[in-house]
Amino acid sequence: MGKGVTLLNPKSAPKPGMYSHVAIAEQGRIAYVAGQTSVDMAGNPVSATDFAGQIPIVFGHLGRIFEELGCDYTDVLQYTTYLVGTDKREAWQKGRADLFGKIYPDGKFPPNTLLIVSGLAKPEYLLEISAIVRLRD
Repeated sequence: MGKGVTLLNPKSAPKPGMYSHVAIAEQGRIAYVAGQTSVDMAGNPVSATDFAGQIPIVFGHLGRIFEELGCDYTDVLQYTTYLVGTDKREAWQKGRADLFGKIYPDGKFPPNTLLIVSGLAKPEYLLEISAIVRLRD
């Protein structure tokens, strides 16, 4: 993780998957990034029927926001992920594994809460991810 973020998996907690149980911001301010969906820069839905195609779009938005804030994926303290329908879980796990291998090559993943929901703000949105990120000084 970025300098100033410590990830922990306490022995008292179950073995995690592609996430850590705890992230500690050692320094810096904290930013709360609103849920990002699969839209173009004008706000029009992209990949409306392609769940797997929405994953890199959503993380792309997050990455650009982090960059503008002066940080990156390694400064993430927590993600909250919303999937529409349980049928997306397998595609999510595969898509996340592919992408996380690139953005977290050290295998240190921030905490993530995964919620399966019946719908999001628009029917074209199949995935939404919000983040809490540590801003660098």
